[in-house]
Amino acid sequence: MKLSQTFNIKPTSSRFSFTTALIAAPLLLSAAISSQVHAETVSLYDYQEATSAVDEAYFTGSFSTEDNRGAAQSAYNLDLGANLEKVFSSPDRDTSFKADVSGNASRGSNKGDETKKTYRASSSITVDNYFEPNSKGLFWYGKGSIAADDTFDELQTKLSAGIGYGRVVNVTPMAKAIRLMEELQKRGAIDSLPAKSVYQEIATIINNERSYKSEHGARSKFYQQYWIGDIEKVLIRNGLVSNALSANGVLAMRDVLIDEKISVRRYGWKVRAGLAYVGRNFDGIKNKPGLELGAEYHRPINNRTQFSDEATLTTVLDSKVDSYTFNNDMSLTYEVDDNLDWINTWGLNVNHSDFDGDNVVTNSLTSTLAYEVGNNLDLTMAAGISNSSGNDTRTAGDVEDGTDRIFNIGVRYRLR
Repeated sequence: MKLSQTFNIKPTSSRFSFTTALIAAPLLLSAAISSQVHAETVSLYDYQEATSAVDEAYFTGSFSTEDNRGAAQSAYNLDLGANLEKVFSSPDRDTSFKADVSGNASRGSNKGDETKKTYRASSSITVDNYFEPNSKGLFWYGKGSIAADDTFDELQTKLSAGIGYGRVVNVTPMAKAIRLMEELQKRGAIDSLPAKSVYQEIATIINNERSYKSEHGARSKFYQQYWIGDIEKVLIRNGLVSNALSANGVLAMRDVLIDEKISVRRYGWKVRAGLAYVGRNFDGIKNKPGLELGAEYHRPINNRTQFSDEATLTTVLDSKVDSYTFNNDMSLTYEVDDNLDWINTWGLNVNHSDFDGDNVVTNSLTSTLAYEVGNNLDLTMAAGISNSSGNDTRTAGDVEDGTDRIFNIGVRYRLR
């Protein structure tokens, strides 16, 4: 059963504030998505975690130029970025590596305007070791991070260790299994949907793609016949297919498992607290102890929608220095269609420094449509608004108070 609802929104005023956008946007998104209710026999929460891995890497870029009448020179703006996430989960350990790089080159149209170049880069590695394997309880962790910014001469480095509680489960294999069964039934390759146990078995095979590559060779023509063949055997053994998949069924397998790119699905939560060593930060603090608090929450609202929120607080333990940084990154991703994703993010950064007395608060809200034009290539259209306040004393690397708005069309290439 599928219920749908249409929302007609009429503006009552031409005035628009940043605060209104932050409050209204999440509510509208939740209302629109929650209006679709699916009666399902299986969900992502039915997935029993095995050893799993997440390996995603993207390259993004956008370019614009203009040469207006009366302009002394042409103006242009180039944005480039890359991000990588690798997560390996086992019953007793979660290992996560993240890296982000962004850069910009731009030039104005006035005479004498020169090209301005900026960049930012960061990476971190976190290892969570569970005291009791396969549990969702206590763990101890170690973490290291490094960051660079073109406006600062030094790198920012930090090491931390402590304890935590909870577990986040990667349920992407089950999302692919559900999508695969829907497509097989749609194309008439199977007459009915299987039991939960069959979904679990197929999700486990999907999750073991790396093992097939290791055993039969990484090239698609070597391992895919065995990988897809084992899924076919499960369907035959459970009476969903008589002797072999039809041509439509084989094509459905390739379309879903190889050609389609399903974004990562997770559920669960973690909290952590630990001591940190701040080797150096952008405020000029060196060789100081610190305190780190962190939390993350992930929930697939349905098979097409993923909500995630991650927050960290780092403060320096020094009676002479009262400095802390709080970051919160929230995202809501909705698969509008098999080839179209709607990605919404909200970032909050609070940076308090005793060096200049500032308490800078930055809010950034971005909404992106990503359309898959090829196996690894997406066409993106993004709109965003960012507001910064509390920066009374301007120093190197500071962002001027005010509101910025962006709109760009670019590409996103999936490297992994």
